[in-house]
Amino acid sequence: MNEKKLLGRWGEEIAASLYKKKGYKIIAMGYTTRFGEVDVIAENRDTVVFCEVKLRKNEEHGAAREFVGVEKRRRVMSAASLWLQDSGCEKQPRFDVMEIYAPEGVNTKKPETHLLEEAFWEGM
Repeated sequence: MNEKKLLGRWGEEIAASLYKKKGYKIIAMGYTTRFGEVDVIAENRDTVVFCEVKLRKNEEHGAAREFVGVEKRRRVMSAASLWLQDSGCEKQPRFDVMEIYAPEGVNTKKPETHLLEEAFWEGM
């Protein structure tokens, strides 16, 4: 696994552990379709969350959330639509962005995290 993929997987693990601490069950990580990918899918009693994880070293070139553009949101929503259809899940969907700042990459002892709930939506 190359360093970029390893770093991305590490970020997804951080996001998943934060959702678990909030009482969510992790349904899938790295859910991929030909239309797009969802980094983390989690659910609680009422909601299914589709989370895009953005990991950066710092905010020097902008906040991590700024790198979730229109095309990326479209791909996440397309993958989420397929997941909802295939799973038969009828819970309220929510689209989050998890920002993770890790100046030392995977060697960062305490990465800074920001969860942006309802960062975007499709009105499903």
